[in-house]
Amino acid sequence: MRHLTLALDIMGGDNGPHIILSAALKALNEFPYLNLVFCGDEGVITSWLNQHSSSLSNRYSIVHCNQQVLMDDNPVTALRHKKDSSMACAIKQVHNGHADACVSAGNTGALLAMACSQLKTLSGVNRPALVSSLPTAKGRKVYLLDLGATVQSDAQTLLQNAVMGSVLAEQIAGIERPRVAILNVGVEQIKGPANIKEASQLLAASDHINYIGFVEGDDIFNDIADVIVTDGFSGNIALKSCEGLVKLLIEQVKRDAKRNILSKIMAKLAMPLLRRLYLRVNPDQYNGASLIGLRGIVVKSHGNASDEAFLYAIREAVQEAERQVPTKIKDKIENLLMERS
Repeated sequence: MRHLTLALDIMGGDNGPHIILSAALKALNEFPYLNLVFCGDEGVITSWLNQHSSSLSNRYSIVHCNQQVLMDDNPVTALRHKKDSSMACAIKQVHNGHADACVSAGNTGALLAMACSQLKTLSGVNRPALVSSLPTAKGRKVYLLDLGATVQSDAQTLLQNAVMGSVLAEQIAGIERPRVAILNVGVEQIKGPANIKEASQLLAASDHINYIGFVEGDDIFNDIADVIVTDGFSGNIALKSCEGLVKLLIEQVKRDAKRNILSKIMAKLAMPLLRRLYLRVNPDQYNGASLIGLRGIVVKSHGNASDEAFLYAIREAVQEAERQVPTKIKDKIENLLMERS
């Protein structure tokens, strides 16, 4: 196993550097071939590490940064005026070849702007896309993209997203010829806006994509498709709605379990079942949206992620680096372009 190096934006996110540093030490223990570059305020980082690590110090380094991208910073302003931020530094490590991937829980818009500026998109890719996995009824994963990188997508962008999502499902989930679908308001070919209809025709004509047609929102979790493609506006709303529903169900179960003596007894009896259900739908294990389509690996964590959730984002970055996902996407995009020439 070759050694991998990840760069972490220590100052990004809502919950403070200690969350990210805690996840980082867990990752170093989990992956003996992993090295980390901590980008951020050296004083803050060193102070925390001096209290929590000893034997792992030879596997991480610190790059001091004088600036931090705040969650409410304007992306363009951050790009222009925060070149010495921890986020920009983490991306720069990938750009310079000092890291195989970077992970940030910071401002999504700023991360997208900085990543596009430094890493550039792959040849044949118009815009990068945010993609994440969700659970399905049969215990598998479905990859949903775009989750907000591009609010409005034309047919060509949707086609490229389908290719990139297909590669990710092949390389990360090990799915041979992933089933690809487009999210729409109905499954009939006459439904949907013009860009979706055109994208459907392009996908149906491609030998490189296992396209199965349209799916509706209530089919996302039914294991009908392995990759579901949509524009960033619809994808982001779908993802946030799913996360909100999971939180509602978990809180409702907790409240009902405390209602009276009988409910407490029933909850205790049902605890093994509830625990298995929670482990399947817990949003933490699906943390880590990949910004794919770039000439480097960038993984976006939830801003309010716990250390366990951030660890999942690190795992995602490790998997993509091991499987050299950008190279695989580049190859498939080139094959698609040759097919259409």
